[in-house]
Amino acid sequence: MTRTRLVAGNWKMHGGRAANAALLDAIVRGAGGAKGAECAVCVPYPYLQQASERLAGTSVALGAQNLSEHREGAYTGEVSAAMLAEFGCRYVIVGHSERRQLFRESDEQVAAKFAAARAGGLTPILCVGETLEEREAGRTEEVVGRQLDAVLKVGPFSEAVLAYEPVWAIGTGRNATPEQARAVHAFLRKRLAAETRILYGGSVKPANAAGLFAMPDIDGGLIGGASLVAEDFMAILHAAAGSKEVTR
Repeated sequence: MTRTRLVAGNWKMHGGRAANAALLDAIVRGAGGAKGAECAVCVPYPYLQQASERLAGTSVALGAQNLSEHREGAYTGEVSAAMLAEFGCRYVIVGHSERRQLFRESDEQVAAKFAAARAGGLTPILCVGETLEEREAGRTEEVVGRQLDAVLKVGPFSEAVLAYEPVWAIGTGRNATPEQARAVHAFLRKRLAAETRILYGGSVKPANAAGLFAMPDIDGGLIGGASLVAEDFMAILHAAAGSKEVTR
């Protein structure tokens, strides 16, 4: 089974029109030389139009960072899958650890958002991951398995992407070793179709990208802070493209 690696940038709540333009243009230029991997950027809602126009006709896909589980209605401040699709979004992040922790999104709500994304023609990037306390208690597989199972209950995982993001390695400067990441990816792989891409997200940087991507079952990355620096993001993308397509 062949899986083309995907490197997706998550800008989180960062950006400005001038800085966005320079960053997007640099990403488009750099991504053209990374023929063995796909590239996407997930931008804040206000910049979807700017990014959509800048990325039109390029190899870089557009994504959003969240969506509502509702199709439409009296949900002030929410954004639907249909709205995202109108801006040309291909991907949408679902269940990021910051949404689960800061905004108290439950497994059931994340599953509903996953279903809404699928119904709206978007490709969800479902995030799962454990806290440091859960890892040290030996509960990693229990936690990520529960988060994934909640989504599998609402329908098949085909045409979706999974991202393992250990909460303890996001924005902390700590890193899962390639072997630690690989072990969790292997556990998740057993529950999914062979063609499903599983990304790693947890302080991926140019210095550790090649080591992570060399591991079986790691099919790319969901990149946070490094996606805001064009040189770093492109270095990670080219590390993913280095061995072309992944066959397992």
